[in-house]
Amino acid sequence: MHCVSTEQKYINMLPIKIIGTGIYAPGEPIDNQELKTLAGIDFDHQKIEEKLGILKRHIAHLRGIKETTADFATKAAENAIADAGILASEIGLFIVATDTPEYISPATSIVVQGRIQKGETWSSTFDVGASCASFSIALDNAVRILATDDTIRYAVVVGVYNMPAYIRPGDAFGYSIFADGAGAFVIEKSTDIKSKYIAGQLFTDGTQWDYVGVYAGGTKIPVTPEVIAKGEQGLLNIQPLPGHRNVRLWPMVVNKLLEKAESTVDDVNHFIFTQINKSVILKVMHELNQPIEKTSFVMDRYGYTGSGCLPMAFHHAVKEGKIKRGDKIVLMASGAGLAVGSNYFIY
Repeated sequence: MHCVSTEQKYINMLPIKIIGTGIYAPGEPIDNQELKTLAGIDFDHQKIEEKLGILKRHIAHLRGIKETTADFATKAAENAIADAGILASEIGLFIVATDTPEYISPATSIVVQGRIQKGETWSSTFDVGASCASFSIALDNAVRILATDDTIRYAVVVGVYNMPAYIRPGDAFGYSIFADGAGAFVIEKSTDIKSKYIAGQLFTDGTQWDYVGVYAGGTKIPVTPEVIAKGEQGLLNIQPLPGHRNVRLWPMVVNKLLEKAESTVDDVNHFIFTQINKSVILKVMHELNQPIEKTSFVMDRYGYTGSGCLPMAFHHAVKEGKIKRGDKIVLMASGAGLAVGSNYFIY
């Protein structure tokens, strides 16, 4: 039997390297007790802490900070660019991944590009709005663009969340879980044979659009006095999400991703999942028969930051030494809609 070495196995994968990461969260953290006072709500903080793993979060407007999505995204991107040690003028692609955009139009990525590059450049920008899977899907798109366009060497991919801006006063569920934050990658078309993008796997079910989301403000439901009077603006939970959904979905998608890459779960050095529920991540790692040491948690310090949570968790794992160069990484994200994204790469 002819054996294929690791180097041969990945030779045709995309030559993309993450060369910088950065994060941003506004203001001082707010713990669960202070949140009750600042937001004027009450909730079972022990359940939030023990099941979801959320101890603190950052929410700009509760701290009186006048910052929104584009501010978070710009600062995370600037931190990633500084970490990469490149000039902002060298970036040829900006992608902002979010379902809480600065405006309906223009795209948040355009605003971020303008703030960072200060004017006209030969760069491209677009947003990815696929709920909490947005960053994973944006990263998959970015690496493919870099791999096929010889004129672009560097791209910035930002995952950002400002869902608290859509939470209605008195919504204890929304305030106890959702938080502000952003994380960014700078990626490079690289000749480093050790760093490669191996595969991505997406999954979608648009029949599940009517579970949770922000439904007012688009063309279907303009924000009117009547909509506001009915309390139908902002974040809405139309029907309960299936409690077992991610425990079923994540292992299924991870296994499909690794099957595409001709790899096994044991080949993976580190997994990073959507940071909404610590107990779910523990169950998924058990389903995958993987040790807890091979995953990371940041919901304890940031709450749930939607499209920002994957790059934020990855940033901390790198800076804390949990992820090292040459490690094989799986990112796994899912969100309302239903949208699911995953990525497999060598850092």
